[in-house]
This record gives sequence, C-alpha cells and structure tokens, in this order.
Amino acid sequence: MTRLSSWRLIAASAFLVAGTGVASARDAATDTPSRGPGHAAIASANFLATNAGFEVLGKGGNAFDAAVAVSSTLAVVEQQSSGLGGGFMALLHRASDNRDVFVDARETAPRAVDMKVYVGKDGKPNREVSTRGPLSAGIPGEPAGLVWVAQHYGKLPLSVSLAPAIRVAKEGFQPDSRFLGAIADHKDDLARYPASAAVLLPGGNVPTAGWTLKQPDLARTLERLAAQGRDGFYKGETAKLLVSSTRKAGGNWTAADLESYTVKEREPLRVDYKGYRIVTAPPPSSGGVAIAEILNILGGYDLTRLDVAHATHLVIEAMRRAFRDHNEYLGDPDFVKMPLDMLLSTYYADGLRATISPDKATPSDLLPTAMASEPGMHTTHFSVIDADGNMVASTLTVNLEFGSTFVAEGTGVFLNDEMDDFALVPGQPNAFGLRGSLANAPEPGKRMLSSMSPSFVFGADRTAVIGSPGGSTIITQVLEGILAFIDGKDASGITAQKRFHHQYLPDRVDVEPGVFDDATAKALTAMGHVLKERSPWGFMNVVTWDHRTGKLDAASDPRRPSGLGKVQ
Repeated sequence: MTRLSSWRLIAASAFLVAGTGVASARDAATDTPSRGPGHAAIASANFLATNAGFEVLGKGGNAFDAAVAVSSTLAVVEQQSSGLGGGFMALLHRASDNRDVFVDARETAPRAVDMKVYVGKDGKPNREVSTRGPLSAGIPGEPAGLVWVAQHYGKLPLSVSLAPAIRVAKEGFQPDSRFLGAIADHKDDLARYPASAAVLLPGGNVPTAGWTLKQPDLARTLERLAAQGRDGFYKGETAKLLVSSTRKAGGNWTAADLESYTVKEREPLRVDYKGYRIVTAPPPSSGGVAIAEILNILGGYDLTRLDVAHATHLVIEAMRRAFRDHNEYLGDPDFVKMPLDMLLSTYYADGLRATISPDKATPSDLLPTAMASEPGMHTTHFSVIDADGNMVASTLTVNLEFGSTFVAEGTGVFLNDEMDDFALVPGQPNAFGLRGSLANAPEPGKRMLSSMSPSFVFGADRTAVIGSPGGSTIITQVLEGILAFIDGKDASGITAQKRFHHQYLPDRVDVEPGVFDDATAKALTAMGHVLKERSPWGFMNVVTWDHRTGKLDAASDPRRPSGLGKVQ
C-alpha cells in the first residue's frame, strides 16, 4: 500500500466509524461559575485601547461594549495591524445563559473577483497585486461586526462605545516606536497612494518620536458609523467614498459588494483535554480545527512523564500533521464541505498518533502532499472579562502591515490585503508560507481562510481568555498558551514563555532564542528536526480568572511594550 493510500485509509476509517471528538455544548463539568468575579480585566496591544475598554465599562457597559471600544480604538492607534478596513473573528461568552458564540466578521471577496488577475506570467501568485493596492482588498467586515456585537450583546448605544476612538482620532496620539518603525518599513508603498501619504508621511517624510497623529477623516468615518450604525459604513457617504476611491485606483468594488456584506454567527468548536474544556474558532478560521486536532493527538500521551526534548518532539509532530490537514481541507463553510467530523474525531487522532515515531521526526515530504517565507505579525488580539463573567476573545487584522497600504480618499481607512489569504494558485505559498487547495480558492462573496484562533479555556477552578496575532504562528502560539495555562502558569507566564512553531511546510521548526537549552536542541536535532532561530514573534494578550478566589489576572506580551493588561 502506498503512503498516500494508507493515510487515506486512516482518514476514511475515522470518518466512517467515529463521531466527532469535539465535546457537546453542555456535557462537561468545567463550565464557568454562575457568579462573575466582581471586577474586570482587559489585555490589549495598546494602552489607549485597554483604557477605552475600561472607560466604557465605567459608563455601565459590559464586556461586549468594551470589545467595541477596544476594537475601534485599535483601529485608530494600531492601523498597521487592524482597522475599519479589515475584519475580525471574536469568541463571546455570555454569562447570563452560559452561551458561547463565534462572531465571524471576516472580509469577503468582491463580486468581480478574477483569479487570473493575481497570477503572474510565471504561474505563481503575483504578490504586487495580491498584497498592495485596492485589488488586494476584500470587503471589510469589522464595521459590521462592531455594530452586530453592540446591538446583539451590548448594553450601551454604539455612539457611547465608539466615543473613545472618535476622540483619539480627532485629538490625536503619539504613535509608539513599533508604529513608527512600520511606517519606515513601508514608506515607499505608502508614498504611492496620496491619501495614505497624507495620513502617515507628513511632508513626505517618515515621522519621528513625539509626532502627534490626528486623523479627522477617520474620525468622521467613525462618527457616521456611530450615528447610522451599519448603514453609516456600507451605504451613504462612506460607501460612496470607498467605491469611488478604489475604482479610481484600479479596484473592482461596487456599492452592491458593500451593501450585501453580512456578519455570520457560528457555533464554536469545543474539545476536552486533560480535564479542561477548550472553546475555539470554527471555519473559516483554520486555527480552531488545527488546535483541536493537535490536542486530540497529544491527549494520548502523558507529556509530564517525558523529558523536554521528547515531549517537544511529540508536540512538533502533532503540529506537522494538523497543518497538513489545514492546507488540504479547510475553507469557507458557506462554500465548501469539509470533513470536520473526521478531522475532529479522537479516532482520527488515534490514527495520526500511530504514524508518529517516539524518537524520530517524520519528514513532511513523507506525508501526503497538501494542496507553507516567514510567518508575520500583522494582526492584533485582545481579551476581556467583565464583572459579571462575560468574556470576549477577539482577533482583528488587515493582514500584512497597513494591509494594502491604500487609504480610500476621504475616509482615513486603510484597506486590508486579505485577498492574499486565498489560495490564489493552489499549492503555492501565500505571504505566510501557507499552501492552500481549491477549498480556499476565491469566489464572489467567499471568506478567505484565516489562522485567527481566539479561544477560551475552562477548567474546574480556572478560566483563560487567550489569543494572539502572528499569521500562521497564531495557531501554535495559542496552542502553547493553552498548554501553559493547563500546566498552571499565570497570564504573565503564558505571554512571556518562549515559542516554537512547525507548519508542515517549510519542513523546519522556527524557534525563539533561548526556547531550548543546548541539550534539548541537540536531542531534537538528533531526532531529525531542523531548528531555525528567528527573532521573537507574537503579541499575545491573556486574561485569566481563578474561580476559587475571584482573582483576575491580565497580561500583554512583554515582547511589545505598547500593550497593556489591566485589572480594575
């Protein structure tokens, strides 16, 4: 039997014999307590956004109102990572009825999408088209998502929750070194578009420390959203500006694209691991499926009985297999059928585990080829728990830094470059090195696959709200954060721990400096793993809750000093 057919036999057997390994909504004894902690915690990538969340809580809002305030303020102060021109995926927990829901505000392909536009003469993806300018932009989902969360789950008018962002956009703020560094890195691209240069290149130059960035156009866009709700962005003045500006610059957006955008509510994925319930993101996020698959594989081992090298080896091998399936099967659930019952089955995990040698790496080219460049950090995440026990884990993005680098004139909005997250040429890597199949090929109105993995971890005594930016590394960061929480680490320990990452292709283990001691690194190399050191990555923001004491803990990734985790 060939390698490929034996692998398929494992998959088919799991699909036919086993039901899903994902737990049902109410069958575990690890639900959150009926009474909240009595105070609140927020961790986000910028202190102004964290403070905006607390400002709205102080006006009588709940975690969902705070999420709108944090998201919209990040859209002003962290435009290199998120914004009204992008999208988000959010996991919500409503304490009053113990309900978990996933809000999908991912961008969609415009109706006039044409794959041929994104393919170069050499048959490979044309990165100039797929990552720069209006043709790289999907129809934004963040504004509609903010309105949806406020109207369906919040307590306050949208105008109150958006007020901090509007104020900061009008009055200005001083960008931190990370923001200024991103401007310097993309100066030439920003200079190509007059509206982009007008926002970020005063006098045509890269600004320096102490510069105050005021954004009156963005403030007016936010004011229209606050006053008119969804129609304030997807119809009327803002929509006219978006369509005219993109089409003038060679894009293909229409008024119908904007008017027809819809937010989707989806059922989260749930998986049990070592007595904990993990609630995570479903497709079109690939992250939750991969995390669940990895945990199901690792569930068959007692990692605590192994030395660090062998335990790490097993985690890497589980990552390898999950990312292979990520590349092969996943896409927008409204457009493609995915074998989720198979992928999430514990029986399927048993079969995958049987292919793992306890002390030897499996070269990725010995696994069936899937239809994976350096991972990037150009997304953002925040976590919230309020006094009543409502929770939000939200990951927001414009894809690469400043997205398409194109600002729609008169709006102050940087458009995303999420079209690059489609499999524009099946089997060819995108900007994050991920390879996709036809399941993730672009179609009108389709959502591109994402790695965003906002997650909750429910234990008998402790709960965590966790997520991170990081392109394809989001999945492994959140996985390692979950494992660290289960091992007893607090929020600061989770965000600060060193990271490693394997995504099937390229066949290597990316490692932060100092993640392994010399003996562990030598042992992993002897097993056949290729270790590649790279600069630290991620911007994880975590909130934890100890049910026994009511204590909340919040931490922002120490790799990025602009973040703030705060309990109040």
